[in-house]
Amino acid sequence: MAWDLIYWLICFCIDLALFASSLYQYVMLTDLEADYINPYELSSRINQLVVPEFVVHIVFCALFLLTQHWFMFLITVPITCYIVMLFVKQQHLIDVTEVFRVLNTEKKCRLVKLGFYFSLLAIIIVRITIAAFNSLTSEEHAVNIF
Repeated sequence: MAWDLIYWLICFCIDLALFASSLYQYVMLTDLEADYINPYELSSRINQLVVPEFVVHIVFCALFLLTQHWFMFLITVPITCYIVMLFVKQQHLIDVTEVFRVLNTEKKCRLVKLGFYFSLLAIIIVRITIAAFNSLTSEEHAVNIF
C-alpha cells in the first residue's frame, strides 16, 4: 500500500510541473499581448519548454497505461493526441514572425491545458488522500474508487 502512495505523489509532482509550465507559457503570452516582452524573447523562452513538456506529458500518460489506471489514462489521451498531432504537423514551436497572428489561439490552448492539468491535479489529490488513508488502515477497511 505504501507504493500506491509513492506512485500518486510522483504523479502529483509531474502534474504540478506540467501545470507550472503551462502557466508560465500563458503568462508569457499575456506579457507579449501587453507589450512587456518582445516576440523574439517570447518565442525563444516558450520554444525551449515545449518539447520537454511534450515528453513529460507522454511519459505521464504512459505511466498511467503501464500501471493500469485506465480512468486516468483515458483522461490524458485527448491531450496526448493533440500533442502528437502538433508535433507531426510541426506546429509545436512558436514562430517569431507569426506570433501576433496566432496569439489568441495559443493563449486559448494554454488556458485549456491549464484547466486540464488543474482538474487532473484535483483527482490526483483525492487519490493521494485515499492512498494515505489505505496505507494507515488495514486491508479489510481499504477504500477503492476509480
